Amino acid sequence: MIMLARAGRFALRELRGGLSGFFVFLALIALGVAAIAAVGSVSRAMTEGLAREGAVILGGDSAVTLVQRQATPEERAFLEGEGAVSEIASLRGMARRTDGADQALVEIKAVDGAYPLTGSLEVAPGGQSLDAAKPLQALADPELLTRLGLAVGDALDLGAARLTIAGTIVSEPDKLATGLGFGPRLLVTRAALDAAQLLQPGSLVQWSYRVRLAGDADPLAVSKRATEQFPEAGWQIRTRDDASPGLRRNIDQFTQYLTLVGLAALIVGGVGVANAVGSFIDMKRPVIATLRALGASSRFVVAVYFMQIMALAAIGVVIGLAIGAVVPLLAVRLLADVLPVGAETGFYPAELAIAALFGLMTALTFALVPLGRIRDVQPAALFRDIGAGLPARIRWPYLAAAILSAALTAGLAVFFAYDRRIALMFVVAIAGAFLLLRLVGWLVMRGARMAPRARSTEWRFAIGNIHRPGALTASVVLSLGLGLTLLVAIALIDGSLRRQLTGAMPDNGPSFFFLDVPSAEQARFTDFLAEEVPGGTIESVPMLRGRIVSVAGVRAADLKPAPDQAWVLQGDRGVTFSATLPRNSRLVAGEWWLADYSGEPLVSLESRVAEGLGVSLGDSIEVNVLGRPVTAKVANLRQVDWESLAINFVMVFSPNAFAGAPYTVLTTLAYPGGGDPAREATLMKDAGRAFPAITAVRVREALDRVSDILGQLMLAIRIASSVAVAASVLVLAGALAAGHRRRLHDAVILKTLGATRRQLVSAFSLEYGLIGLATAIFGVLAGSLAAYGVVAGVMKQSFYFAAASAVGAAVAAVVVTVVLGLAGTWRLLGQKAAPVLRNL
Repeated sequence: MIMLARAGRFALRELRGGLSGFFVFLALIALGVAAIAAVGSVSRAMTEGLAREGAVILGGDSAVTLVQRQATPEERAFLEGEGAVSEIASLRGMARRTDGADQALVEIKAVDGAYPLTGSLEVAPGGQSLDAAKPLQALADPELLTRLGLAVGDALDLGAARLTIAGTIVSEPDKLATGLGFGPRLLVTRAALDAAQLLQPGSLVQWSYRVRLAGDADPLAVSKRATEQFPEAGWQIRTRDDASPGLRRNIDQFTQYLTLVGLAALIVGGVGVANAVGSFIDMKRPVIATLRALGASSRFVVAVYFMQIMALAAIGVVIGLAIGAVVPLLAVRLLADVLPVGAETGFYPAELAIAALFGLMTALTFALVPLGRIRDVQPAALFRDIGAGLPARIRWPYLAAAILSAALTAGLAVFFAYDRRIALMFVVAIAGAFLLLRLVGWLVMRGARMAPRARSTEWRFAIGNIHRPGALTASVVLSLGLGLTLLVAIALIDGSLRRQLTGAMPDNGPSFFFLDVPSAEQARFTDFLAEEVPGGTIESVPMLRGRIVSVAGVRAADLKPAPDQAWVLQGDRGVTFSATLPRNSRLVAGEWWLADYSGEPLVSLESRVAEGLGVSLGDSIEVNVLGRPVTAKVANLRQVDWESLAINFVMVFSPNAFAGAPYTVLTTLAYPGGGDPAREATLMKDAGRAFPAITAVRVREALDRVSDILGQLMLAIRIASSVAVAASVLVLAGALAAGHRRRLHDAVILKTLGATRRQLVSAFSLEYGLIGLATAIFGVLAGSLAAYGVVAGVMKQSFYFAAASAVGAAVAAVVVTVVLGLAGTWRLLGQKAAPVLRNL
């Protein structure tokens, strides 16, 4: 203890000299800690906002959802016995101008007089709320009026009804509970929906019953009673405590990604920490040697500098925490209009503590290795040449401690992650990237050492600098490589997903999906399309909605599906029945049933979904359709070509499974030789006039909407990832700055021997360019492999290599390396020779 106290006094005395040389060190620690703290605080604020506003987001204390059917009198009576009830019908339809000049797909929401039970519906000034005395009115999303060129007070046609636009919607309290829509909102009364005649047997409509419980009733207890009393109702029940599970899941997933980006910035920054600590200790060699000469033990010297480094790390952590605590306050105010929930940020000690822990652990991990070299600095170092540097050997206790610290940091990252599998993949990828970059650095130095002697003086000097003792090669490759790999991976993931949505449209793919075609109208509608589009390819299949209740006797809630196939169990899925194998599908296991099959119900599953659910041939699947349970045996597995955009379903049943059940027909139309916007717009108008109850979805519009959402997401990811890229640039700058002291002596000696400024600039440019080029090649290869793993392995999509993006990132890396290197070197070239030569 006495030794540690004395070491602490020595450490504080040396720190009085200022923080010169440690600004990059502090910036890197602060940047990573600030990113993790800010992300954690914003996430906590949004999560608390979800919990605080749960009843408003859900539209009540509990919400019961049914697909394609209303609640029975008994079910409705049960709900009304628990509290006030509001009934809502949600479906898609076509809103048209009364002159037939234009139309648009809309998300219809038909409400009763009790809506909203919680929160308030806000209408723009100049408009009016829905009035039961005027049933043929509607409230519209401003986007719909802009798209159709209408204004408040104008009329529009919906199905068979003509409605007056009473106002525009500013705020819809339960919008988040509805989920993502493919069109703007149109809010109508139940009477208006009946007048529109859109509700036909088998129509794809979702009925929601929001319940405001009486007194202090427990929503979970009510949910349990509902399930016990109506076990085969097939309804989905949510409570205010989990008002928007999809949004909560998205927040958790995005938070995890941003946290991992912040952790990546810290790890990249750790390289800078190691560089800064190594450079600092190299400068302190005379001090260390003096202390050893005066009798100080190696343990005492290590303790002195360990305390200094961790004290500096603590300063960086405090700066990062301060930034991380303030940024969310500003962000929530600036982004209040676009955040999905109201978030009132506060002080979140747990999130700040996690960020601080990561910062300190990262500093400790990367400082241990250079600190371990202190023990072997001998008093004789006072008389050695300045180029001798620190001892290369690291004692095994310090190396073991660094490995243990790294393992603990990785374990913490996995432990605090939302998806520990992805976090573990991230940790393994980072560890692999470190080892590979170390190998690349070694190979570059080895290649330079084995290169034939160049005739050019500049080339000889550049190549010699790459492999000389104390060369910057390893530091530059490591710092630049990680950031470049991340940059290339994000660019290629973005390009692959965009190409998947827009660039990979099949030439013979459908231009339209027509929903809610009544089965009785199918023949007439098919004839209409054949007459309007001669030679067009028309396909029609029956369609119902169903929710998986159990698989192989295991309840859906108790299943543990593969993460990439969990979506199958979340809500209702489209199902169909067919006597023949659907087009663009091929059997990979089992056999298709006979056309006149009449035995027990059978089902065909998409093969990847079956694998994700752990389903085998012969297993049973129970699906609730129209409130009735249907149990079918898995007869075969199919591989589906989803990219063709042809009609296909995850589950295809034998025709006898839904005998007598009401259904609608899903129809697709593909133009011969491909359609064009003008022909498609004309067809939409004609179809709207002839069949007002049928919903037309243009494939390109739907893909464009998804592409816009993807673009916003990728922009957010790019902005977040810029933290790690900024850390890479800082580390690169720090690594280059750390070598400037040695470069100063090189430049002075070479100038003394007759080298010109031009020769030195050329030599340094070649050195930085060669290192940057080697790193760029690795970054492109590693980033491409990482992107391929995410797109093809995790997302199960086709990977597309965007050469322009990858090469552009590589060129940028080389330019950044050369510019940063010369920016520091240029100042050295103007130094006077005498002061430097005196101290050699």
